[in-house]
Amino acid sequence: MTISVAELAELRSAVRELLQDQCAEQDVRQAMASEEGFDRELWGRLAEQGVLGMLVGEEHGGLGFGPLELEAVAEETGAALLPAPFISSAVLTVALIQAAGTEEDKRRLLPGLADGSSIGTVAVTGAGGTWTSAGVDVTAGADGTLTGAAHFVTHGQLADVVLVVAHGADGPAIFQVEADAAGFRRMPATVFDPTVPLSTYTFAGTPARRLGTAGWDAVQHALDLTVVALAGEQAGGARRIFDITIEYLTTRFQFGRAIGSFQALKHMAADLLLEVESATSAAQHAAARCADPDTDPESRAGAVALAGFACAEAYVTTAMQAVQMHGGIGFTWEHACHLYVRRARSGLQLFGDPASHRERYLLSKGA
Repeated sequence: MTISVAELAELRSAVRELLQDQCAEQDVRQAMASEEGFDRELWGRLAEQGVLGMLVGEEHGGLGFGPLELEAVAEETGAALLPAPFISSAVLTVALIQAAGTEEDKRRLLPGLADGSSIGTVAVTGAGGTWTSAGVDVTAGADGTLTGAAHFVTHGQLADVVLVVAHGADGPAIFQVEADAAGFRRMPATVFDPTVPLSTYTFAGTPARRLGTAGWDAVQHALDLTVVALAGEQAGGARRIFDITIEYLTTRFQFGRAIGSFQALKHMAADLLLEVESATSAAQHAAARCADPDTDPESRAGAVALAGFACAEAYVTTAMQAVQMHGGIGFTWEHACHLYVRRARSGLQLFGDPASHRERYLLSKGA
């Protein structure tokens, strides 16, 4: 289902208002220091707004939205540094179930993900973190049991809907593992950004249930939507830390004048504005290509790959320069700059690094 421009603006506004009310900087710091790492009450409010079920079909309790709406909402969650399994559960898990699952799988799993009563994650890549079929390090035996390890599992400690990509006799396949399954261990990883917790999963003869008959194509489809959402978050985060920096430049005075009037800082701000606008354009372009059924696969892959590296790098550049432009206060942990730097740096490697996205982009162009 596609909504109008006015309805999309209303959706953005509703999500922004909720996050301004319940996901301010102090809320983010409190959530990431908590045992679970996120706010269950806010998670419930997001479910009530339909955010968690945006990609879920209406027949399963969702809104049936697509990439355009997803990217728009992701810009708002990224600006607020939402510390919650939004991308992990509402995007990657949901998209994979819809791409690979049977109708029975969808009826069984999607309603809980849409209403927030379940939290999902997908174990895709091995220690190399390539997010490709070659990087999968879990193997499915003839009896359906899983062996191996998966790394960089987003919000892996929280998930009760656990999907695993594993190599089977007919290539990569998607499996569901029960949270208390025998031989299944989950260990929290040391992370640079506490708002995006990661886990390592190990499987030792772990019983699993295959979802449908789909292979890597379904995984790639889900990853593409996930990259669109991550690119939206990165564009939104870059714009927010840029706005924070501009506010600082106009209110911090030295030698009787606002420091934003200094020529060097003007040039830096202009460069950062270009980074922010370029990232936003790339994220929205990728969403549009994914939403258009007439877009050929190569163009869609190229647009997603472009967003994958352009938004990640623009976010890191903007956040790092924001620290510099804030001067001494920007280097303190107590300032918001550090939260954005950490989120930017963590997203630089998640779901594919810039080099792999560039390679995919060039391949889509026949280079």
